[in-house]
Amino acid sequence: MSRIIEVLDYQRHWPELFEAEKALLLAMLGDGVITIEHIGSTSVPGLAAKPIIDILVEVDSLAALDAKSSQLQRLGYRARGEHGIAGRRYFQKGGEQRSHHLHAFQSGSAQLTAHRAFRDYLIAHPQMAGEYGRLKQRIAKKGQHDSEAYMALKADFMVETLALALGWYAANSSR
Repeated sequence: MSRIIEVLDYQRHWPELFEAEKALLLAMLGDGVITIEHIGSTSVPGLAAKPIIDILVEVDSLAALDAKSSQLQRLGYRARGEHGIAGRRYFQKGGEQRSHHLHAFQSGSAQLTAHRAFRDYLIAHPQMAGEYGRLKQRIAKKGQHDSEAYMALKADFMVETLALALGWYAANSSR
């Protein structure tokens, strides 16, 4: 069975799905977790998205998180290693039709800032979020469920927007 790439209009229950998963993760991971945040398109009100809840976990030790991989597996998460981003621990839940992605980084990682900046920038700039949503819907319709093509076709937008977001975030964030 191949993965279906579907971009839906914003769903009001996405934050609730995140909160439920956050509670499970906090109970499972306990100490060592600094923050668990909702990121990605499902975290931006009004933004069309693939129905996958992206979760950002900031930890004080990746080694301690690695030691809990079997516990995450019991929650349905499949460990994928760094999966293309140095210093990340990436997990997928939901099999081929994923429901959750977990992105964990050690405190101090620049990737934490990048994920937060992108999310917060789109929340603060609904016109940009709308443009991004329309782009993703167009790409998904012509992408033939090819996740590599989907990612490649939105890459320019993401790179350009992340650069804007990082500048905006540095000027507007108290983190």
